Amino acid sequence: MVTNQQLYLAIGVPVLFNIALVGLVVARFNTRLDDLRDLWRSELHRVEEVLDARLKHLEEHP
Repeated sequence: MVTNQQLYLAIGVPVLFNIALVGLVVARFNTRLDDLRDLWRSELHRVEEVLDARLKHLEEHP
């Protein structure tokens, strides 16, 4: 016969482990998204600078 405490441990420990694991995965995913967002912003800034330089060149040499 399984006692209530044994049942709580048998169910509760794996559930807590899974919650912790999901939390770690979500934290890693958020970190990766932040890195990608920073990369995207830097690339967009670079493109903006190139386009500004080309537009300035076109305005100076009609």
